[in-house]
Amino acid sequence: QVQVTESGGGVVQAGESLRLSCTASGLTASGLTFDDYDVAWFRQVAGKEREGVSCISWRGGNTYYADSVKGRFTISRDNAENTLFLQMNSLRPDDTAMYYCAAGGRRPPGSGPRPEDEYDYWGQGTQVTVSD
Repeated sequence: QVQVTESGGGVVQAGESLRLSCTASGLTASGLTFDDYDVAWFRQVAGKEREGVSCISWRGGNTYYADSVKGRFTISRDNAENTLFLQMNSLRPDDTAMYYCAAGGRRPPGSGPRPEDEYDYWGQGTQVTVSD
């Protein structure tokens, strides 16, 4: 069973940075490797719908960002380490949310972002809180 686990959340002040990580496990038993998956970050504020933040293709050649985070967040992946990252700079109070990592079977390059119901594996989330 493939599992993804997020880490790196915390409480910071506006303008500061955080780096989230998401590590995949259980891949060997599945016969697959991390680069068999497109991966993404989503976030959710209590009482609101979950929204896509950023996604990256299986080789890392294609990335997409929500307009609200463009220029501030950078998504990357290290397939050798089975890890996805989200570097978040210039954080704002409206970035406060639970951040989730998701993985789905890879698609052809340039396929674009996919809706959340097309991701197969989800982590438990890591909380990011940005104060004024």
